Amino acid sequence: MLDWLLPALLAAALGLLFAGALRRIRLWRRGRPEPVAFLAGLAAMPRRYLVDLHHVVERDRYMSNTHVATAGGFVLSMLLIVPVHLFGLESRWLNLALLLATLLMFCGAVFVFLRRRHPPARLSRGPWMRLPKNLLVFSASFFVLTLLTSGLLPEGFGGWVLSILLAAGVALGLAEMLFGMGWGGPMKHAFAGALHLAFHRRPERFGGGRSTGLKPVDLEAPTLGVAKPEDFTWNQLLGFDACVQCGRCEAVCPAYAAGQPLNPKKLIQDMVVGLSGGSDARYAGSPYPGVEPGNASGAPHQPIVDGLLSAETLWSCTTCRACVEECPMMIEHVDAIVDMRRFLTLEKGETPNKGAEVLDNLIATDNPGGFAPDSRMNWAADLNLPLMAEVGRAEVLFWVSDGCFDMRSQRILRAFVKILKAAQVDFAVLGNEECDSGDLARRLGDDATFQSLARNNIAVLNRYRFERIVTTDPHAFHVLKNEYGDFYPEGKGGDYEVLHHSTFINGLVRDGRLQLKAHKGGTVTYHDPCYLGRYNGEYEAPRALLNALNIELSEMERSGYRSRCCGGGGGAPITDVPGERRIADMRVEDARAVQADLIAVACQQCTAMLEGVVEPRPQIKDLAELVADALVEEVHEPRKAAMSQEQP
Repeated sequence: MLDWLLPALLAAALGLLFAGALRRIRLWRRGRPEPVAFLAGLAAMPRRYLVDLHHVVERDRYMSNTHVATAGGFVLSMLLIVPVHLFGLESRWLNLALLLATLLMFCGAVFVFLRRRHPPARLSRGPWMRLPKNLLVFSASFFVLTLLTSGLLPEGFGGWVLSILLAAGVALGLAEMLFGMGWGGPMKHAFAGALHLAFHRRPERFGGGRSTGLKPVDLEAPTLGVAKPEDFTWNQLLGFDACVQCGRCEAVCPAYAAGQPLNPKKLIQDMVVGLSGGSDARYAGSPYPGVEPGNASGAPHQPIVDGLLSAETLWSCTTCRACVEECPMMIEHVDAIVDMRRFLTLEKGETPNKGAEVLDNLIATDNPGGFAPDSRMNWAADLNLPLMAEVGRAEVLFWVSDGCFDMRSQRILRAFVKILKAAQVDFAVLGNEECDSGDLARRLGDDATFQSLARNNIAVLNRYRFERIVTTDPHAFHVLKNEYGDFYPEGKGGDYEVLHHSTFINGLVRDGRLQLKAHKGGTVTYHDPCYLGRYNGEYEAPRALLNALNIELSEMERSGYRSRCCGGGGGAPITDVPGERRIADMRVEDARAVQADLIAVACQQCTAMLEGVVEPRPQIKDLAELVADALVEEVHEPRKAAMSQEQP
């Protein structure tokens, strides 16, 4: 019976896989066009899968080893099953290799089964709970079949009972592993995931690279932002299908932990529902807090907001990229959220709470608070700071940012100026010529205002000569470094270095230009700002700087690339979506857990958020303040280098 049934089952399963794959591809192609390096992407896919992806997966060693065994065993098994069992190729070495591959897959499946017996809350259940059993059935069935066909078991072994069991096992295994891969079962992520890695919209992320800047909106496009699933690019839709529903994004999302109506895993699955059409009734994971599943529905041509999800879900995001950092399939959640915000803001004018007021202020006064633009230098009235308009050239352009309007942030700015003077750095500021960097407008979805601010600032920067820009604001640092490059006139500007003040000060200390005394105080911990750490990979300089102050850090459980957001990014304090608790409160609790007396920070927004937590709490100080307090060298005026008014 197996002589004819097995090839028939294999041929049918492969045919259905091919048909299902074509169906998924047609669905993805409903998205907007986006060019990709097709052949180069396919060629790079194995390395991206085996190296880049596994750099993320191996953070969980148990699942990393399990995935290598299960996925590797499955791929090797299928490559050997086709010649051995479909085409009947007889080879002792092929049979032996197939036995080892199915055994490897079986061992991996055992560990998947054990993990799924008591799964963590973040894992989706439903069909995912049957997957380990079917992995075991698939690998065991083909292992025994290969023993039979290779003659390692006597002819007629097990009789018709074994034949029926093997036929059932093969049918069940092929249905899960091949039919489900193309038609929407748990194994769909394997097919979509491989292509997602090949045609990723951010190929710069592979090979140890970093790509975090948002892509600009074409302001001449018929629709600004994403209103319907088919408004996403085709490879974004492909990326949604790659989701394995592991919930690692859910576990690190600050908004989800705070009880706001956002779960990044659920959001991606809602996009999958919208891609295919239907409802979320079969969703088997954690819902948005306070929102029961079963009421969301959509289709590629239908609106996302109030069909698949509410606007509050989008506005809950702090754009901290914790979800993106943790995703083993390298899905870009934040890109999708901001794309949908853009439609709400640019097309519908529905930025919630104080969002509209802030955007109006940015348009009218070039700053979110609506302060008079000519008051930008009031904070430094007694500091005699050199202006670029007067000197024309400097080693360092100090980008002040909008902290100049906030009394708490002004203390950080003044501390940094004290450091610059102590190190005799040749620096200057733009003064009233500086506009808001546009970060807030961009995260709130107003790319038109962002682009206007960016172009204004670029025109000002191009008037002067300097070697590098330094700022105390990680948000301004990020957009100046990673997002302004899209708007420079060809061949004009943008070729300078942009540094965060933590990196710059650490360089001054390393070069011996600052002499510091040891910090005296209690236990210190350091909070990694999202836009300095996850967005730009700077984790070491702040810690090296604290070490130079003879501070032995007491690291919070969530630090480095897993640092918990303060809740201040992405315009979250402005949209102010209610939850069960405040994100900043949770972050201060993290510091209390290590008995910190002081939280060292490197971001003005983080300072504001953490100092907003009700006392008693640890003291909050910026790195610049800690260094300024520790200076032992006499403060000098900046060196007066020969300045030129010559235009670049």
